[in-house]
Amino acid sequence: MSAAIPIFALLGLALGSFLNLCMDRLPQGKSIIRPPSHCDACHQRLRAKDLVPLFSYLWLRGRCRYCGARISPRLPIVELGTALLFALLTWKYGLSPQLAMALIYASLFLMIIVIDLEHELILDNVVYPGMALAFLFSFFWSKLGLTFFWPEISALSALLGGAIAFGLMLIPYLISRGGMGGGDVKLAGLVGLATGFPLVFISLFLAILGGGLVAIILLLTRVRGLKEAIPFGPFLATAAMVTIIWGEAMSHWYLALVGG
Repeated sequence: MSAAIPIFALLGLALGSFLNLCMDRLPQGKSIIRPPSHCDACHQRLRAKDLVPLFSYLWLRGRCRYCGARISPRLPIVELGTALLFALLTWKYGLSPQLAMALIYASLFLMIIVIDLEHELILDNVVYPGMALAFLFSFFWSKLGLTFFWPEISALSALLGGAIAFGLMLIPYLISRGGMGGGDVKLAGLVGLATGFPLVFISLFLAILGGGLVAIILLLTRVRGLKEAIPFGPFLATAAMVTIIWGEAMSHWYLALVGG
């Protein structure tokens, strides 16, 4: 299994490059297929040697080979982050069905995090397919007996988790009257479908806790104005991945703590 970790890390590097393309084009409503990859500044079509994940950026020192325009540092960060995440998931799950599902969720939630941070958008054409996949996965978990991944998860558990998360996030959305975006509510539904009941409560707790702590830090350091909203989508998506990876262990720890 240890030999598979670097292989999946390289796979993460390559997929990270594709995720970057999606992050650039989807918020603009552009096709992720055409036109081929090109420099946004000079529109020169990029060659294969310009598209080697991470290494091309380092070799070119973060600038376009043809016009010298600066390349966003987000590209190598996403590529490296995807590689590290794929390595972590491979180490945890090995070559197994749950690894494939975890890798898909990692890619999906990473894309949601970056797009929301950059554009303050949670795209329907990302969330809705994610919901369909999460619901489909719930049938496989039940039939294959993958209860060691998500405890006793099933289609009913996924639907219940999705309904709870959607309903709980809908309340502040209606009360705030624009203080929270509708995309956050939809994303919460995806998170609930992915984590299922009862782990959905861990996801929501972690998201609210993380968002609250970051808000306090930003207010104390005055990085953001008091009236400037903080995107909540990244906290939801991050909490979902933490729950997917460690949610079962966290629930067991909490139950043992409460039970004395």
